[in-house]
Amino acid sequence: MKHLIFTALFLLSYTVAVRAQIVFPTPNQVEMQTGNLILGKKVSMYAEDTTAFYLNLFREEVLSHTPIKWQKKESKADICWITDSSLPPEGYRIKIHPQQMVISASDKGGFTYAVQTLRQWVAGSAGSITFACASVTDYPRTQWRCFLLDSGRQFQKITTIRKYIDMASLLKMNYFHWHLTDDQGWRIEIKKYPKLTEVGSKRIDGEGTEYSGFYTQEQIKEVVKYAADRFITIVPEIELPGHELAAISAYPELSCKGEPTTPRIIWGVEDIVLCAGKEKPFEFLQDVFDEVAPLFPGEYIHIGGDECPKSSWKECPLCQKRIREEGLKADKNHSAEEKLQSYFVQRMEKYLSDKHGKKIIGWDEILEGGLAPSATVMSWRGEEGGIAAANMGHEAIMTPGSGGMYIDQFHGDPKIEPVSIGGYDPLSRVYAYNPTPDTLVTTGKANLIKGVQTNLWSEYMYNTDLLEYRAYPRVLALAEIGWTPLARKDYKD
Repeated sequence: MKHLIFTALFLLSYTVAVRAQIVFPTPNQVEMQTGNLILGKKVSMYAEDTTAFYLNLFREEVLSHTPIKWQKKESKADICWITDSSLPPEGYRIKIHPQQMVISASDKGGFTYAVQTLRQWVAGSAGSITFACASVTDYPRTQWRCFLLDSGRQFQKITTIRKYIDMASLLKMNYFHWHLTDDQGWRIEIKKYPKLTEVGSKRIDGEGTEYSGFYTQEQIKEVVKYAADRFITIVPEIELPGHELAAISAYPELSCKGEPTTPRIIWGVEDIVLCAGKEKPFEFLQDVFDEVAPLFPGEYIHIGGDECPKSSWKECPLCQKRIREEGLKADKNHSAEEKLQSYFVQRMEKYLSDKHGKKIIGWDEILEGGLAPSATVMSWRGEEGGIAAANMGHEAIMTPGSGGMYIDQFHGDPKIEPVSIGGYDPLSRVYAYNPTPDTLVTTGKANLIKGVQTNLWSEYMYNTDLLEYRAYPRVLALAEIGWTPLARKDYKD
């Protein structure tokens, strides 16, 4: 099973390129023409900037070891790269004639995606490289095309992370949501708090064996650059105020009771959370984000905000004191403790905005008790959270489990499939999802839906084979949901 999907895609790349269906996700417009552009053992290219990263990607992934001769004139080059500001962001145009290929885009994203199309369009034969003649005009349907990989529950090696970035780039995704902390493990080095990885990255599994793993800051930097070179922005998730037992295991004073504990060794939701009444958890998170924010140059940091039981806050004198001091009163919609969580999230949002110029994304629970001013909502418990956020003027990302976006679930017969968290999301259900609700189209707020995301939660993905079995082919369905116009989607094809 290992590497099957990549083998299939790359074998596809080296078949004779005569059909538009070779390109995945399906482009906006394809006009096939007669003839082929056949390039010999040497290729001449023209580009305004010969050091552009996408040219290196093109040489590595399409031309392989073919020698390149640079031309100063477009008319004399086999392949020309032209900036065209009239094309939409991330859009590109490829015109292939028997004598020349011209690739146009308005930004580096567009050029990168043109390369990914040509990776699938190229056909090889002895001593030559062949492209079927055509005109392709293409651009994305949504701004946000993303997959989440959970490294908190199960740790993945850097080679696996890079492989998934390669996959995402090939399929024209532009974000990678990296879930780095949870009750079962803290996976990112924080130099001011060494116990986070010395203690929080390790757990004793049911068989009595130690499970551990974390990424150093140098490794994080390398992965972020690797992704950026493929026009993918990594969005880290540092959970708060729930899903923090690994951090609390390292520093018990972060919880309400301050009692010693260990990282959670079973799945599910933990009721020991960060104390909202103490100042220490806020100071801790500020210090953590002071190290995390510079590692990830994108504009977003995901702060979680989901599945935070309030039982400890109800019993904690300091949390109740905070509720009184901040004037947080229950109403018909929300408890005082839910408003305390909103206070927690909004306080961290302000810090990230003021100190680091970052915007936050949170799961749809951050709506409860009042939404932080510039927050983006990630709607996972159905579409209601995303619709509510858009109606409030906030951007939202659709990733509902009920819409097939949780691809850690079964996609075959549960009686014979590897164990899963449950649920059933076959490929057809994933592919059928439309991230733009009709209600928002009617009210003119559909533009506030940034895009779509699938989630690979790793509780039952004990190795790379299981991870890939869950991911494929459903991640390919996500690619078309986020990129291809509705009228061009075709499940049968």
